[in-house]
Amino acid sequence: MLITFVRAIILYIVVLIVMRMMGKREIGQLQPFELAISIMIADLASVPMTELGIPLGNGIIPILSLLLMHMVISFVNIKSINMRKIICGKPSILIYRGKIDEKALRKERFTVNELQERLRGNNIFNISDVEYAILETNGEVTVITKPEKRNVITEDLNLQVDYEGIPYDLVVDGKIMYENLKAIGKNEKWLEKELKKFDAKPHEVILATIDGKQQIFCQKKEK
Repeated sequence: MLITFVRAIILYIVVLIVMRMMGKREIGQLQPFELAISIMIADLASVPMTELGIPLGNGIIPILSLLLMHMVISFVNIKSINMRKIICGKPSILIYRGKIDEKALRKERFTVNELQERLRGNNIFNISDVEYAILETNGEVTVITKPEKRNVITEDLNLQVDYEGIPYDLVVDGKIMYENLKAIGKNEKWLEKELKKFDAKPHEVILATIDGKQQIFCQKKEK
């Protein structure tokens, strides 16, 4: 029992490291070759995890080989557009200028009901509102609505808006985020001074952030 537990932990760590090295895509955003590798890694890890007679190396070595294969294919994808089309495929336009492309639906083995379902997933409930619907290589459907159906933005109203930037975490669960302080050109003394305005010290704060307008949010931990 203990041996099985240890083997499972080792294989879990190896698979976790390999998946992290493969990148940060969500499962639904995997390209076909990435999904195939992920499935194979799961299968390779499951066998030595439960079969004590099989050496751990019989699972770890093939997993590392798949990681190498993934890196090679990713490199080829970056360097060659033609190979990218072969490996990942090309996006398909399912709705073109407001009209459903039946030929594209048949080619992708997509039904009208499936198309409607994907549109609802994009908060589109009336197909007549769609100008373009594009089936991406990872299986996601990107929707471009007709101009009159799009949300109004500040550019449409000719309004000038200030640059907002991105917010930075200053303190998380009592821990000072020194890298973020360095990124915004501040130091620990400045942080302590700002937190005093909230009657708080860094170790008493559950979350403190600063946005692009230099506005600070701070919430103290519950006592």
